[in-house]
Amino acid sequence: MQDGRAPRIRNRAPAALQITAEQLLREAQERQETTFRAPKQRVEDFEELHEYRGRKRKEFEERIRRTRGSIKEWTQYANWESSQNEFDRSRSVFERALDVDPRSIQLWLSYTEMELKARNVQHARNLFDRAVTLLPRVDQLWYKYVYLEELLQNVPGARQVFERWMKWEPDDKAWQAYIKLEERYNELDRASVIYERWIAVRPEPRVWVKWAKFEEERAKLDKAREVFQTALQFFGDEEEQVEKAQAVFNAFAKMETRLKEYERARVIYKFALSRLPRSKSAALYAAYTKFEKQHGTRSILESTVLGKRRIQYEEEVSHDGRNYDVWFDYVRLEEGAVRTLKEEGGTKEEEDAAIERVREVYERAVSHVPPGQEKRHWRRYIFLWLDYALFEEIDTKDYDRARQVYRTALKLVPHKQFTFAKLWLMAARFEVRRLELTAARKALGTAIGMCPKEALFKGYIQLEMDLREFDRVRTLYEKYLEYDPTNSAAWIKYAELETALEDFPRAEAIFELGVSQPSLSMPEILWKAYIDFEVDEQGDREKTRSLYERLIGLSGHHKVWISYAEFEGSSIPLPRGMREEEEDEDAEPRVVAGDANLARQVFERGYKDLKSKGLKAERVALLEAWKSFEQENGSEGDVAKVQGMMPIVGRKQHVDKETGQVVEDWELVFADDEREANPTSFKFLQMAHAWKNSQAKKTGGSGLLSGFTAATSAITDSMSSSTRGNTGGDVEMRDEREEDSRSDVASSDGE
Repeated sequence: MQDGRAPRIRNRAPAALQITAEQLLREAQERQETTFRAPKQRVEDFEELHEYRGRKRKEFEERIRRTRGSIKEWTQYANWESSQNEFDRSRSVFERALDVDPRSIQLWLSYTEMELKARNVQHARNLFDRAVTLLPRVDQLWYKYVYLEELLQNVPGARQVFERWMKWEPDDKAWQAYIKLEERYNELDRASVIYERWIAVRPEPRVWVKWAKFEEERAKLDKAREVFQTALQFFGDEEEQVEKAQAVFNAFAKMETRLKEYERARVIYKFALSRLPRSKSAALYAAYTKFEKQHGTRSILESTVLGKRRIQYEEEVSHDGRNYDVWFDYVRLEEGAVRTLKEEGGTKEEEDAAIERVREVYERAVSHVPPGQEKRHWRRYIFLWLDYALFEEIDTKDYDRARQVYRTALKLVPHKQFTFAKLWLMAARFEVRRLELTAARKALGTAIGMCPKEALFKGYIQLEMDLREFDRVRTLYEKYLEYDPTNSAAWIKYAELETALEDFPRAEAIFELGVSQPSLSMPEILWKAYIDFEVDEQGDREKTRSLYERLIGLSGHHKVWISYAEFEGSSIPLPRGMREEEEDEDAEPRVVAGDANLARQVFERGYKDLKSKGLKAERVALLEAWKSFEQENGSEGDVAKVQGMMPIVGRKQHVDKETGQVVEDWELVFADDEREANPTSFKFLQMAHAWKNSQAKKTGGSGLLSGFTAATSAITDSMSSSTRGNTGGDVEMRDEREEDSRSDVASSDGE
């Protein structure tokens, strides 16, 4: 410990003798020194008493001389004198203290308490009289004074003290104490007069309510009603005053309810609610709702609940006027009220008032226009206009107003930035329902000219289709295709229209014009529709074959080759000219059978084309389709031939150029590729396969060489998913995809 640090503990084992916390506390308590206590003095005669009193008085005088402003010292001095039965001296000390601080409430209370303990009642009265005269705003002194008089059974004196107090217009507790005094001695008429004086001093709603409840409790019902009516006349009919007097209305209605005067209570509630805005009468509405649930009819209860929900919606829209979801709920609430009123047979005035309320809500809702020029801010807002127009058309049958709503909405939308096809179409269909076809066509024509949009064209075309105006439909399709010539679906729909009208040359010309476009959004569906048209509608195999040839020249996709081959091998309907000669519609339609040899030739051409492009996975897919075709239409030899062309899957190792590590990949090995690349090794491999197959037949084992597996469609699909990355569509139209496929195959070969 030379350096001042604590010694290092070497032995951390617990001591043999353990000391508990309880033992430590007990020892600490025992070792504490006893506090000093002053010895008790006993006075044996008057001489010692006088000496003791003199000494104490000298001490007190010294203390108050040092701390003259300390009321505590004065109080102790005076109380000591009273304990010695020296009341004159005690009064003298108190009076000296009052000269120092005459406004000390505690000093006055101690003074009066001393007199009361000494049973000097008159002295105490005089002190209270002096105190309340000097400090009339201190309620505690008045309460003590009144309590003293009532304790002495001097009720007139207590009433006189209260009257002196009431001249100073104290707070409500003082008035209430005065009233309680009169009630204790059953002076109820006096208490009613005090209430009236209280109202004159403080005409607040809670005071009116207390007075009315007092009159009701003493069975003066007419007087209670008179009090409430006087209160309502005092507050008047202005909105601010009625809002302030809600407690009076509520208490008045509850009193009538207790007296089973339900109609009176209902009239009171309705009177108050009709003069208050919905946002300021939530509590009153809650009380009215509870009243109607207990004593009202179903219709009245529904209207009450309706009013309560109106208040809730008003509060929400006042916080955020552009919260359109709340406006939708609010409008549905008001529309439901109108429909309920019609179902229950309300009067004409009530229905008109409900309809005006709905219109008011709609007008307030649509006045909150979205701030920005972005369409996403307008999506919910525009449906307010649509619902408004539908309400005017369906519920109120006010068609002129509905038309005006549509026109206002269309003027409001900034069509140069964006538009809403639904708004245009609904406005046009409204005009159609009103048999104003010219106005409907004018509206849609304006929309297409101002802000052309795919949905507008489709809606306008559907409208003319419903009206069977096919010439107008053709014109619209021409405008549609001028606007967007890359839309394959539009070309197909236009051709389907001509097919439905049995104008087949026109449909064929439309298809030709469509496929000749330099750019199309989804060309594969247009080619497929064209081919299906030639097969199903025309029955022209030569035309269809020429289409496949053109498509192969453009794409060369393996699925096109498969579809081409299946077309050659399948039956198709008779040509249309031959079908028209057969007038028997009930007979089974005749078909032209396909040619399996032509299908095989197409498969062979496709296989060679894919082989020349180096697309291995696509060749496997083609061979699978060819095999399925041969299983249905060919012989066992044809199936075996295709099976022999199937590849096997082997492993191939190569060095990764990036990492420098040896990587093992799966590789599709085709027989014809091996035969062309390595004729000698292929012959040897063929003989090895033959020997292995013979051994497998004897032992029942696998007929493949070690390290090779059969290339089934599932394995090749999973293995060559990267190879097929750019070949997922039905028909591929671009040469770039072929180049991507070649590069993918090259990477899988490790080149």
